[in-house]
Amino acid sequence: MPTYTALTTLTGKSQAEGLGEAMERLVPEPTGIGVFEVEDGSGLWEVGGYFTDKPVESALALMAAAFDAKPFVVSELPETDWVAHVRRELKPVVAGRFFVYGSHDADQVPTDPDVEPLLIEAAMAFGTGHHGTTLGCLRALDLLAQNGFVGKSVVDIGCGTAVLAMAAARIWPDDVLASDIDQVAVDVAMANLRANGLEGRVRCVEAAGFDHPDIAARVPFDLIFANILKGPLVALAPDMNRYAAPGAYAILSGILNEQADEVISVYSRNGFNLVSRDEIVEWTTLTLRKNTD
Repeated sequence: MPTYTALTTLTGKSQAEGLGEAMERLVPEPTGIGVFEVEDGSGLWEVGGYFTDKPVESALALMAAAFDAKPFVVSELPETDWVAHVRRELKPVVAGRFFVYGSHDADQVPTDPDVEPLLIEAAMAFGTGHHGTTLGCLRALDLLAQNGFVGKSVVDIGCGTAVLAMAAARIWPDDVLASDIDQVAVDVAMANLRANGLEGRVRCVEAAGFDHPDIAARVPFDLIFANILKGPLVALAPDMNRYAAPGAYAILSGILNEQADEVISVYSRNGFNLVSRDEIVEWTTLTLRKNTD
């Protein structure tokens, strides 16, 4: 089935959002609409729609004129096997001792016994290690281990594919907990555990933050991962303090570079000190340590 896109640009956030809302009333109806600021300092915004039926260009022209936008450019996209495409594009990722790969690259797994391979299927793209947030967390974990830290009570909040929980389980002997607010993510995590032979080593639960009996039974934690977003990280700061042992580490990501200082400040007020920060493109990963007094 062919897919069509219709794209335009205009000036101003409110105008762009208004055009995006107006596009929702088009016939044929778009299957998705995106409104994005063009990150080149031009002040332009891009508005686009995806359609399974070719949009009516005269209707698009009227909308563009009404919102003082450039004429829409309509394109037909070729049919693509996106999973196969992703498999071609996503190459293995190396983060310290960790080698994150898809099954299509199984022949590239190093034989070095010091390398820890983690299999994450390419169809589960977020959490494969290619995103700067996941890569930063794996680097931070590797650095802690290099410096002699051994996690005995570890939890991964907002685990996604569970790649971070699995990485911790691979290098330390104690079982690891993982939680996600989305049951689909928990199911994905469980599939990854089976693929990596880590069933029984990582326990995945559906939970918002720390709100689960299995998590409550394991406190205090000496290492907490939270690769989510700035807003939830800020909201979790008091619970991080409550559930972290004195001297515990927290590895946080999902933070844009310009948001990092605010997150550090919030966690400082909740008893954590900055150990290190790692910027990968536009994303920052923070390693923090809870005060011991």
